[in-house]
Amino acid sequence: MDVEVRRLGLVEYGAAWDLQRALAKDVTPDRGFLLLLEHPPVFTLGRNGKASNVLDPGDIPVVRVDRGGDVTYHGPGQLVGYPILDVRRLGVRRFVEGLEASVVDVLGVLGVTARRKRGCVGVWTAKGKIASIGVRVSRGVSTHGFALNVSNDLAPFGRIHPCGQPGCALTSVAAELGRAVAVAEAADRFRLRFGVRMIES
Repeated sequence: MDVEVRRLGLVEYGAAWDLQRALAKDVTPDRGFLLLLEHPPVFTLGRNGKASNVLDPGDIPVVRVDRGGDVTYHGPGQLVGYPILDVRRLGVRRFVEGLEASVVDVLGVLGVTARRKRGCVGVWTAKGKIASIGVRVSRGVSTHGFALNVSNDLAPFGRIHPCGQPGCALTSVAAELGRAVAVAEAADRFRLRFGVRMIES
């Protein structure tokens, strides 16, 4: 599959959502897109998420979206990836597992030991959850994707029950390594691993 990667920098959530929906119309079994970007601070609540899991949003907007999963936070310093692909050959489960495996691989290259967790969607280290995944598949085409905590402020996660899990510990690449890590470095690593993982899956 030919995947066009777009590095977009800091993009308002609504604008990125509109772009995903527009690009989804151009996806074919042999052509797709991968958007790599950051968002200004925003909480997003999945289609089956409970509003009660947003404890105290303060001045951070809350957006109800059409992906799976519950509530999560996006902000500067976090790498967000939106694969917009025809996933019918893989199936939704294998697609999500491939995303998780790609994130685990990238973290390994960056020097962070991480793993998938049985019965849960996302990626964890010994210190806590480092990446969230929530997707939507409509007519075989995926939108939304993953959010990897690279060097973002983790404090806003304390205003929610992340992914609907009270007391869920969060971590980041910077917290794991004890040093600053650029989102651009993580984006480059993910771009290189993504195609391989999707093919292997």
